Amino acid sequence: MISRLRGTLLTREPDAVEVATAGGVVYEVEVPLTVLERLPSPGTEVELRTVQVTGETSVALYGFLDAQERALFQRLLTASGVGAKLALAMMSTFRAERLARALAEKDLTALQQVSGIGRKKAEKIALELADRVADLAVAAPGDESTVGGAQAAVQALVALGYTFADADDAVRRVLEEGTPDSTEELIRRALALR
Repeated sequence: MISRLRGTLLTREPDAVEVATAGGVVYEVEVPLTVLERLPSPGTEVELRTVQVTGETSVALYGFLDAQERALFQRLLTASGVGAKLALAMMSTFRAERLARALAEKDLTALQQVSGIGRKKAEKIALELADRVADLAVAAPGDESTVGGAQAAVQALVALGYTFADADDAVRRVLEEGTPDSTEELIRRALALR
């Protein structure tokens, strides 16, 4: 099993990257979009934590930048009905911490934002994985009122036409700069990011 891959990043495509090792072997590694956006430019040294998935007719490598992402991907694969492609889509829609939190909190609205997941599948996946990913669901900074305000702000942005993922990202970026005085201020600042 290949657990880590270190080498020079050769290409960055939307669905996969290529990494050349010092021994001259080039590996194609599928990565979620949340990892792809954080990878350096081609020609730069990179280290990926990988999961090797063997199917009936293929072998694929999936790459992540940290241990938490890799652990979450591995746990997603333990749920019935979740294969590597759906797990990759889930991790492309949300960062690892946010996805783990959505699963642990059984946030069906968030899970349904993933292409290929409807209400019944979201319920089934959340039921199976909630306890298994609870340790990966690191709470967001702030008290309960901040978390509730953030959820309300995300819902308001979705009502204004944002996708769930964009709304969630905008609210998180605002919260990284400090906690606003009110939910309304949080929404205003998130709108200003657009």
